[in-house]
Amino acid sequence: MRIGVPTERAEGERRVALVPEIVRKLTSAEGEARPRVVVQRGAGEGALISDEAFAEAGAELADGAEEVLGADVVLKVAPPTMEEIGRLRPESVLIGFLAPLTNAEGVRAIAATGATSFAMEAVPRISRAQSMDALSSQANIAGYRSALIGAQELGRFFPMLMTAAGTIRPATVLVLGAGVAGLQAIATARRLGAVVQGFDVRAAVKEQVESLGAHFLEFDLGGDLEGAGGYAKELTPEQQALQQELMAEAIGKVDVVITTALVPGRRAPILVSEDAVRRMKPGSVVVDLAGEAGGNCELSVPGESVVRHSVKIIAPLNVPSTMAEHASQLYARNVHALLGLMIDGSGALALDFSDEVVAGACITRGGEIVHGGAKAAASSAA
Repeated sequence: MRIGVPTERAEGERRVALVPEIVRKLTSAEGEARPRVVVQRGAGEGALISDEAFAEAGAELADGAEEVLGADVVLKVAPPTMEEIGRLRPESVLIGFLAPLTNAEGVRAIAATGATSFAMEAVPRISRAQSMDALSSQANIAGYRSALIGAQELGRFFPMLMTAAGTIRPATVLVLGAGVAGLQAIATARRLGAVVQGFDVRAAVKEQVESLGAHFLEFDLGGDLEGAGGYAKELTPEQQALQQELMAEAIGKVDVVITTALVPGRRAPILVSEDAVRRMKPGSVVVDLAGEAGGNCELSVPGESVVRHSVKIIAPLNVPSTMAEHASQLYARNVHALLGLMIDGSGALALDFSDEVVAGACITRGGEIVHGGAKAAASSAA
């Protein structure tokens, strides 16, 4: 069996789907059970991994994309381009972030090749699949990075400083959304010495926020709003209006706001209105991690840093890729764990669709879109 790892083609994507650590594990099997791992030359360059490091770990190096995209299993990070999809074989298995709820054209194209595809973001959020949860591993990096961005751009100290010239009060940080990214942002901002508040519509995360030394900001929006898979439910228009009104007052009192709220397959909810930005002190900062889904701040420009009402609003895209070395290590471990369910003791592919993880992550199979959410998204976009 051949496993192919192409160079990522998406703009700004520096991650790679496998790292030498995992290549070594895959190629260390005895005899015929050992798969061949073929890595396109330069695939690890953005993550500071040389071709020599891959070769030393047991990978074969390919000069072009054709050989790796024609492998039995193709491992990617970002969704494949149309050109890459066109090189898949009907017998191929494709694994990567595929954006199944928002990339209808790409999903339909993958299905048309006959390839069997698995989306890392569709891996069920159950205990047994935690080691395969690439959304969480990459969100951890984004949350960490967001706190650093806030500290760098604020222009004020995060920690309290007691000096001969007097005491400098600590910065105040409000993190909106207490999922994996939000909790990591809270933890990092606390380590940097800021006074931190966390907000989430899900009452269940209060204990997690407080365990990190932050204050949990509570608004009564009408009951617990936790939905399937641990995500927040989408708010009604009335709840959104009430939340924005209460939020604007809280936002006006802090130095840095970090937003992380996402609803799968939907535009990100607006949590920071223009009125809220207007109330912030000059020089304050908003770091909007939901930029790729439209942004949580009404004034965000995805991929850009803008100044509005003397407040800097930053909406970076693909934040994990800015820490490509560790992001690739974590992602590769997630992929390796998923592959463990797909490769039998003889080193052959053995896709067991009675397994809820394998079935849940599968997007296309036999020329059809088989994932419920992806099928609905493709139908509505047709």
